[in-house]
Amino acid sequence: MAMKIRLARGGSKKRPHYSIVAADSRMPRDGRFIEKLGTYNPLLPKDSEERVKMNMERVQYWLGQGAQPTDRISRMLEAAGVAEKRTRNNPQKAEPGAKAKERAEEKAAKAAEAEEAAAAPVEEEAPVEEAAAEEAPAEEAAAEEAAEDAGEEAKAE
Repeated sequence: MAMKIRLARGGSKKRPHYSIVAADSRMPRDGRFIEKLGTYNPLLPKDSEERVKMNMERVQYWLGQGAQPTDRISRMLEAAGVAEKRTRNNPQKAEPGAKAKERAEEKAAKAAEAEEAAAAPVEEEAPVEEAAAEEAPAEEAAAEEAAEDAGEEAKAE
């Protein structure tokens, strides 16, 4: 029989309250357990003594019997100084998700284009070309606006 020391959820919706229990690992989360070892109230501040209460004698007994604490319980035991701290390795912790990576690539591509555009007109004749280039988009924009206005008038009729 594989024993676990784990949390069993109680409380109402959006108001969680957990019991720390020793249970058979095959039982449901909130189902049958062998012994209640303490309570955990996540709604209380982290420095509150009432947040985590455990009967350490019984916890030590069950650990001696071979019960495995879940990750959350092992962290609580580490904080209480009962269990030694384990080094955890999560290399993907700070890695952004797929969509964030795509956004970063798009941003980098736009920045590279902006740098190329800024670096291109280095010659002395560039200001004259820029002035001509600035006039052309303004004319095109005016033509597009006129076309849109005409289209809107046609729809209105």
